Amino acid sequence: MSDRSFLQRWSFWRALGPGLITGAADDDPSGIATYSQAGAQFGFALTWTMFLTLPFMAAIQIISAWIGWRTRRGLTRNIARRLPRSALYLIVALLVVANTINIAADLAAMGEAVRLVMGGGIIYYALGFGAICLTAEILVPYHRYAGYLKFLSLTLLVYVAAAFSIHLPWREVLWSTLVPSIWLDRDLLLTIVAVFGTTISPYLFFWQAAQEAEESRLSHARQLADHVRDGQNYFRRISIDTWTGMIFSNLVAFFIIVTTGATLHTQGITHIDTAAQAAEALRPVAGELTFALFAAGIIGTGLLAVPVLAGSAAYAVAEAFKLQGSLELPASRALGFYAVVSAATLGGAFLSATSIDPIAMLFWTAVINGVVAVPIMLATMLVISGRRGRRLFALPRWLKALGWIAAALMAITLILLLWSMISEKT
Repeated sequence: MSDRSFLQRWSFWRALGPGLITGAADDDPSGIATYSQAGAQFGFALTWTMFLTLPFMAAIQIISAWIGWRTRRGLTRNIARRLPRSALYLIVALLVVANTINIAADLAAMGEAVRLVMGGGIIYYALGFGAICLTAEILVPYHRYAGYLKFLSLTLLVYVAAAFSIHLPWREVLWSTLVPSIWLDRDLLLTIVAVFGTTISPYLFFWQAAQEAEESRLSHARQLADHVRDGQNYFRRISIDTWTGMIFSNLVAFFIIVTTGATLHTQGITHIDTAAQAAEALRPVAGELTFALFAAGIIGTGLLAVPVLAGSAAYAVAEAFKLQGSLELPASRALGFYAVVSAATLGGAFLSATSIDPIAMLFWTAVINGVVAVPIMLATMLVISGRRGRRLFALPRWLKALGWIAAALMAITLILLLWSMISEKT
């Protein structure tokens, strides 16, 4: 490789920021468990969800990012302009609860992953990881920590390698990906809601909007005139960054479903009850290192996702109550902000010490995110609607259309699930 080629690739890597981190955080332990369960239970039947959700998740993330960069404010502050305070507080409360449960599930999964390799108690490992994440959130500035997060995301590529190490019926996989297969079954719809919830996760909207607001405030373009002149270039940068992160996220998720479908499902394992069962999908490529490789993936993505979950909750609360807050500020200058970060992280750590099975907790966390995402997506789309939103954000019509369709898709799927549950009882 020539020096020029290397520098070009390095420059591209460095240019990737919140979008790539958002995409990598999307494949957190909850995502890994949910995609694994989808593959084990239904084989390749749900690979179409990754193809379908890609443009919608990219659209809603680009919209969230553009809101943050254009206004230099996070999503909460912008939603406050469109909704009553009571509705705003409800949305923030839903986000904080969902994030805390998600943190608990991720930390429990990280503890279970370590137990597979080293033995010992899950609780102590989970609490230890919670302390590590909290320390990093408080002591390491965002711009430096973001660089570490990019490299942690590479641990997810092991699932791609696993898929290519086994024989796959690619014609069947391609057919299932391009031709959706869906029936009104409670378990199927529940899994689809979980997949949608862990793919189009609400905490990522707040995170990317907050990070683009940080980038905007830290950039040299301080004047409105500079924003107007550089808007097109910045929008292109945000789009490339976000599309790269979302493609990376969905590609890994696709291969998790395919790998577990080709291994666990074909072996008759249609329900994953333990981390050890989930790890077996990697045995074709890992052999005796299966548990160690699985643990590395869970721990790497967990360390990536927990700070994002806690940080997005803190940004939302800080903006809702007009507190000073930023991951670039030292804790002494943003006590309220870091108090929320600490509460979310430690609350999740202690919640992970419950007797709830980690794999079940991860799956139901995805379902909760699927439910919470609906009102938050609708509120986000309202921000860019109306006369002020159209004038300030000037987003392409196709992007706004994808955003509305994404919100409608999530709502319709949730309605179908509720209908199937009611029908099952009657």
